Amino acid sequence: MDARAIIASVRDRAALGQAELSWFANGLADGRVSDAQAGAFAMAVLLNGLGDAGRTALTLAMRDSGETLGWSLDGPVIDKHSTGGIGDCVSLILAPALAACGAYVPMISGRGLGHTGGTLDKLEAVPGVCTGLSGERFRDVVAQVGCAIVSASARMAPADRRLYAIRDVSATVESLDLITASILSKKLAAGLEGLVLDVKMGSGAFMKGLEEARALASALVETANAAGCRTSAVISDMSQPLAPAAGNALEVAEAMRVLCGAGGGRLAELTVMLGGMALGDAGLVDSREDGEEALRKVLGDGRAAECFGRMIAAMGGPAGFVETWERVLPAAPVIRDLQAPRAGFVRAMNGEAMGLAVIGLGGGRQVETDAVDPAVGLDRVVPLGSRVEAGAPLLRIHAARQDQADRAAAVLLQAIEIGEAAPDLPPLVHERLG
Repeated sequence: MDARAIIASVRDRAALGQAELSWFANGLADGRVSDAQAGAFAMAVLLNGLGDAGRTALTLAMRDSGETLGWSLDGPVIDKHSTGGIGDCVSLILAPALAACGAYVPMISGRGLGHTGGTLDKLEAVPGVCTGLSGERFRDVVAQVGCAIVSASARMAPADRRLYAIRDVSATVESLDLITASILSKKLAAGLEGLVLDVKMGSGAFMKGLEEARALASALVETANAAGCRTSAVISDMSQPLAPAAGNALEVAEAMRVLCGAGGGRLAELTVMLGGMALGDAGLVDSREDGEEALRKVLGDGRAAECFGRMIAAMGGPAGFVETWERVLPAAPVIRDLQAPRAGFVRAMNGEAMGLAVIGLGGGRQVETDAVDPAVGLDRVVPLGSRVEAGAPLLRIHAARQDQADRAAAVLLQAIEIGEAAPDLPPLVHERLG
């Protein structure tokens, strides 16, 4: 086999088998495939697609291009993945809640991407926490605590690591087949038996409309199930931040309120729904409804919070974090309200602009090497549909300096629309698949 023949097959819309795609994925991993060939392959896939069977074959080939994990535990190994949004800190709540219900959750997560926050950056807002665990330590924490949230090893899905970088510079990021293979190759390499997916749509998501979100959700569910991992998905709304906060430490604080039984709203509701699906699909409960009830119990009685605290300590964070988080999390020196310029209803939010405002405060990266300030961001964001008076707070800005707060305020005033009529509010979940 050679790369040119495989690229030509995709160019000419000829079907590729597992052997060809495995050769190509291994060539990406070991360097036999050049950057030019990788870029040509990505463009051919973007333009012509691989078909359902080819997409599954590429996903498995990329999974098998490096290290894969196997588990011997007394419960199902399951996980959750979100396509990213504003104020989406579900993973911090759901991983320990599922563990408290008898599942094992080896969650391999990522950092902030574009205008959306990353789970690893949020977790690392807790002083001392290290998400770059060795493979052995990762296994130990999962076995002892029930969950761990870590960064991917360089040895896992190296073909994806290489192809992802090529896609970023070759205008091929949008390929549905390549997005699917990228997400699932890393998740499947973790040795999962079950997966629940949260595909976001709306102004704060990468997918702005229902049709494109549905296409991605369908591709992910069909491919993961074809690869032998029981998978279901929701398409959830991102017309406003999921939690009333955006920014690393501020989102950890919102997650802690839910874990400690003091938080509710859309964040808790979506967490419980996803957890119910995961538990039901894994067979730990008789139905998804029973799974939702199990999630509510472990959130209400403190078992999920206790599990989270044990994970934090096992990953280098402070002991007793659940009892001391309000004192331990970093705080910004400048905190100010963003006041409503006029009376009316909050009709719309530009979630992407809000996420970029957080990055402008230092809460994310403009380039990969940027340091992240864990304390900055937004909180107390008023929900869509709220009636506000002129001068009333729309949210709070947390900044390192006053001039940064001023710049963020100017952006945020343009990102929040206030009008005379109350808006029609979108549902939290638009569709379920699987």
